[in-house]
Amino acid sequence: MTVKRVKNQLVQLVVGVSISMSAVMANAAIQPPEMDNTAYVLMDYNTGEILGQKNANESLPPASLTKMMTSYIIEQRLASGDLKEDDQVLMSQNAWCRGSSSQSCMYVPVNKTASVIDMLRGIIIQSGNDASKAMAEHIAGSEASFAILMNEQAQKLGMENSHFVNSTGMPAEGHEASALDLAKLARAIVKNSGDYYSIYSEKEFTYNGITQGNRNALLATDPTVDGLKTGHTDAAGYCLVASSNRDGMRLISVIMGTKSQQARADQSRELLNWGFGHFTTVTKAPAGQFVSKVPVWFGEADEVELATGDNLQILTSKTQKNKITTVVDIPDSLEAPIKKGQEIGKMMAVIDGKAVASVPIIATNDIEQSGFLSRTWQHIVRWAKNLF
Repeated sequence: MTVKRVKNQLVQLVVGVSISMSAVMANAAIQPPEMDNTAYVLMDYNTGEILGQKNANESLPPASLTKMMTSYIIEQRLASGDLKEDDQVLMSQNAWCRGSSSQSCMYVPVNKTASVIDMLRGIIIQSGNDASKAMAEHIAGSEASFAILMNEQAQKLGMENSHFVNSTGMPAEGHEASALDLAKLARAIVKNSGDYYSIYSEKEFTYNGITQGNRNALLATDPTVDGLKTGHTDAAGYCLVASSNRDGMRLISVIMGTKSQQARADQSRELLNWGFGHFTTVTKAPAGQFVSKVPVWFGEADEVELATGDNLQILTSKTQKNKITTVVDIPDSLEAPIKKGQEIGKMMAVIDGKAVASVPIIATNDIEQSGFLSRTWQHIVRWAKNLF
């Protein structure tokens, strides 16, 4: 590849997750859709970039979207070994669901047990309040103590406008979450839950002889959608967090406060289609791609090969994807010792003079220092070169 070095040249770097559009999005002048709901967010999974939003930071009743935090904590405990899939969980009198029409239930009999993995499916697929409360008691001793864990996890994920009081999302004073925060939580689930994430795409689950379908209607109509969770209360309206993976690009949508199940599905579908229709992910350089050879002073080798340390991927509008160029910022020479994997410089993707993404450029091998006499001679040679 041709190496273009950045020398005495201003390149503005645009990085970070922001509720405002990046320079790439702003230049594209793409207007997000108008929707009849309380709040929405569309997030690019890979970068965390917000492609469209409405009232994204407003704290709202999240209803059963709350259960994403409950299930996430369970999944992380399973991954760490603190929980086992076949651990038995008691359905206490307090957690037991009596079949009221005001809440969804897994229907584990009172004072009976179910395995952790069944409880997890009961939470994700059936939206079981009983399963959520039973798992909260199993992990933390009480639902109130579990809420403390939920808020600690929310803080770790940067959920700045959310506060949890219970594990279910049933209406409670001070129990709230923002659309942006729920997108961050969904992103963490996709990224960190491993094989357990596939449960979010399961269309039904049978327990205690009762089969219940997943309330995420997009699972039945869009094969690219593989999660995540629905919610509804009178205060929250109809809500849906969805994730779709098309041609290697994943988007996460959050819809809050619609007026019907049909509306939350239709608006989620519209938002995802808008995102995929206007934006794309471009890979300008894969991880490990050769960049250049750079001279090395005072080493056992005269030069070191440099390569990209990660995939250089850029989220951009489809109208700008052909405007992307790359520049590299690397020194003209190096001094030994050099370690394999050591960051030497950066490769940047640039659109209209702005660096919209960057990855490290690394050394591909170790270069040890040469012997004393060799280093002395090279010092003399370099001194002589600097005279002219």
